[in-house]
Amino acid sequence: LIYKCGGIDKRTIEKFEKEAQEMGKGSFKYAWVLDKLKAERERGITIDIALWKFETAKFYVTIIDAPGHRDFIKNMITGTSQADCAVLIVAAGTGEFEAGISKNGQTREHALLAYTLGVKQLIVGVNKMDSTEPPYSESRFEEIKKEVSNYIKKIGY
Repeated sequence: LIYKCGGIDKRTIEKFEKEAQEMGKGSFKYAWVLDKLKAERERGITIDIALWKFETAKFYVTIIDAPGHRDFIKNMITGTSQADCAVLIVAAGTGEFEAGISKNGQTREHALLAYTLGVKQLIVGVNKMDSTEPPYSESRFEEIKKEVSNYIKKIGY
């Protein structure tokens, strides 16, 4: 999003891509815009919140990247409590989605926390669609959309 909105230049992304490939994590080039800690890059997860500010023709935007991992929920709360709008990323992979949407899953917990913290606008993004069977399965997307929509409506979105 930061790159697509012009908040970071192509040369910097290419630098991150090269560094990520050297560590065997080529697909993490965009994550590395905000994941600066060595541990974050090695483990492939966000640990601490990170901010990135940029302007568009209409808006002044601050992106707050917050961790999704259960071990760093306090950091997620810190980041989310400052937000006007949240983007909830839901993994489409078999088993991964089911774990997140389960009774004690992170998808549910993060959506509920965002609402409880006063975030009244929620965008849901589905990633890892390439890992569905078959890849980019429309029926899998629709299943995820239905289940997540039902849950977030129940909590107030």
